Amino acid sequence: MAATVEERLAETLVELADTLVAGFDLMEFLQTLAERCVELLEVDAAGLLLADSTGMLRLVAASTEQARVAELFQIQNEEGPCLDCHRTGQVVIISDVSTEEAVARWPRFAVAARQMGFAGVHAIPMRLRDQVIGTLNLFRGTANGLDPAVARAARALVDVATIGILQERAVHQQELVAGQLQVALNSRIVIEQAKGILAERLQMSPDEAFVLLRRYARDHNHPLTQLAGDVIRGTAPITGNAPPAHPAAPRPPKR
Repeated sequence: MAATVEERLAETLVELADTLVAGFDLMEFLQTLAERCVELLEVDAAGLLLADSTGMLRLVAASTEQARVAELFQIQNEEGPCLDCHRTGQVVIISDVSTEEAVARWPRFAVAARQMGFAGVHAIPMRLRDQVIGTLNLFRGTANGLDPAVARAARALVDVATIGILQERAVHQQELVAGQLQVALNSRIVIEQAKGILAERLQMSPDEAFVLLRRYARDHNHPLTQLAGDVIRGTAPITGNAPPAHPAAPRPPKR
C-alpha cells in the first residue's frame, strides 16, 4: 500500500532531524530539504532563498537547474511571488501564472515561468514569530494548487527548517541571525563555482556536476563547502561520470 502524505512527512522529518546533530552541515541540510519537498509534496521543483545581512534574498538551495534559474530571475528582476512572500511574511499562492491577475502582478516573472515550464508557485515564508529569514518555494508544471494535506506538510517542513537554521546559529555562533546566514550564502557561491568547474571539466550538466560533488562529499565524509573550495583550488581528485541519483520515493498522482 502506498504511504500516505502523513507517513511520508514523518519519515522526512526524521531524516531532517538526524542532520541537526554534531557535524551539522547546513548546506547539505538545505539541499536535502529542497529535494525531499519534490519527493513528498507532489511538486516538480523546489528552491530556498535566505536573506543576507542587508535583507536581500539569496539562493541557497534548488532541486533542479530550472528552479535555480527561476529563483535567480526573481532576485535579479526584483519581481515574483517568492519576493512578495518574504516582504509580507505571508504564504503566496499562484495556481496559474498565465491568469490576468498573475500577469498584471508579475509581468516579467509570469512570462519567464512559463518559458521554464512552470505553471504554478507556492511560496512559504521561513518565519519564527516576527522574524522572516527566507522562503521555501514550490514550483509545479501544471496549473493547479496543492492539496490541503500537502500544503500542511509543506508548512511543517518549513517550520522544521527555520528552527533548525536558527538553533544551529544560536548554539554555535551566538551572532545576529542576519550575520549568521551570511555563512550559508557565501558557501552557496563557492558551491556554484565548483559546480561550474566540474561541469566544464567533465563535460556534464550543472545538475550532474552537483550530484557528483555531493556524492563525493558523502562518500569521503567531507563537508560540502570545503570540498567545493578544493575543487576551485584544483586539489580535489574528483573524476568520472556523475553517479545515478537515488531513486525518488513513489508519489501519488497529481491532482
